[in-house]
Amino acid sequence: QVQLVESGGGLVQPGGSLRLTCLVSGITDTFSMAWYRQAPGKQRVFVASVNRVGDTNYDDSVKGRFTISMDNKKRTVSLQMDSLKPDDTAVYYCNADRSSGLYPQPWGPGTQVVVSS
Repeated sequence: QVQLVESGGGLVQPGGSLRLTCLVSGITDTFSMAWYRQAPGKQRVFVASVNRVGDTNYDDSVKGRFTISMDNKKRTVSLQMDSLKPDDTAVYYCNADRSSGLYPQPWGPGTQVVVSS
């Protein structure tokens, strides 16, 4: 069974940076992965995705500020978040990308990101 464990969240000031990491276990081969986020009182939404060859896709709200990457050997998916804004405050989750046909896998615990001065 696929297991997803996110880490790297925290409290950061506006304009700051964080790097999130997702460890994927229980798989025999990698597949397209994505980051999602859920702000307080809102539904979980797509943030960014990456496929096995490194093609990426971003929501317009994070384009130019966030960078997603995947390490196939280490089975990790990372999200570098720069120029953070208060609107980026949310719990961040990784999971299969919706286009992979494998969405959703069991959700991990997520990692909390709070952007506040």
